[in-house]
Amino acid sequence: MEIITSKDNPAVKLYRKLSESKKERSQYSMFVLEGLRIVKDAVNENSGLEYIILTRQAFEKYESEFSQADLNNTRFIVISNELGNKIAQTEKTQGVFAVCSIPPEKKLNLNPDGKYIVLHRVQDPGNMGMIIRTADALGIDGIITCECCDLYNPKVIRSTMGSVFRMKIYNEPDENIIFSELSEKNIKSFASVIDSDAVNINSISLEGGCAVFIGNEGNGLPKEISEKCTERITIPMHGTINSLNAGMACGILMWEMKRNG
Repeated sequence: MEIITSKDNPAVKLYRKLSESKKERSQYSMFVLEGLRIVKDAVNENSGLEYIILTRQAFEKYESEFSQADLNNTRFIVISNELGNKIAQTEKTQGVFAVCSIPPEKKLNLNPDGKYIVLHRVQDPGNMGMIIRTADALGIDGIITCECCDLYNPKVIRSTMGSVFRMKIYNEPDENIIFSELSEKNIKSFASVIDSDAVNINSISLEGGCAVFIGNEGNGLPKEISEKCTERITIPMHGTINSLNAGMACGILMWEMKRNG
C-alpha cells in the first residue's frame, strides 16, 4: 500500500485548491468533504465521489466502513497522518476526506402543495448549513437560494451533516423567476421580517403550498422583495430582544409550516 507524503501529489493539491477557493470549485465543478459521517452519506447517496482520501491511521480504523460499498468509479488514496493534519479544516480531524462532483443545477420546478424556504442573500455558511439540515429534519420540500454564499463552501457542507445530499436545493439568482414560479403554481409567499406592523405567526396559517423568504443576516429582506410576497410575517419577541439569528428564525418558521400541514 502506497502512502502519499507529498503535498504536491495531484489529488492532494486538488483537494487543497477546492477547499480554499470558490473559483476553483466552479472551475472543476467539484467540492470537498471532511469527516467519516458525511463521506459515508455521500457514498450511500451515490453522490459522485471522485476521490476518497484517508490518512494511514484512518485507513486502518475505517477501511471496513467502505469495503462493502460500490466505489468502482472512486479512487482511494492513503496519505500520511502528517499530511492529513495539513489539509484538514477541523481542529481534530478524523483523517477522512473526499472530493465530490457538483451535481447539475436543477431547473426551478415546484410542487403546488409543497413547503419551501427561499434564502435571499444569506451570507453566513454556518447559517446556510444549519437551515439545510433543519429543513431535511422537518421534511421541507425544497430550498431556493438567491444570491447567497457558496453552497459548496466547506463550512456549509460540514454544517449540513449530510443533508446537502438529500435536500432538493435550487439556485436561482433572479427573484423575478422565483416569484413567477410561485405565482404559476399558486404557492403563497411569506416574507419573514421584524416590522411591528407585520402579521404575528401565531395569527396566520401556513397550510398548503407556501414559501417563506428569509433575508440577509444583517439587513433582512429588501423592501422590494417583502412587498412582492403574499404576506409579511414576524416571530413575536419578548423582553429587549428584537431579532433572531437567521438560522434560528428559519427553524421556527419551518416548524410552523409543517405543523400547519
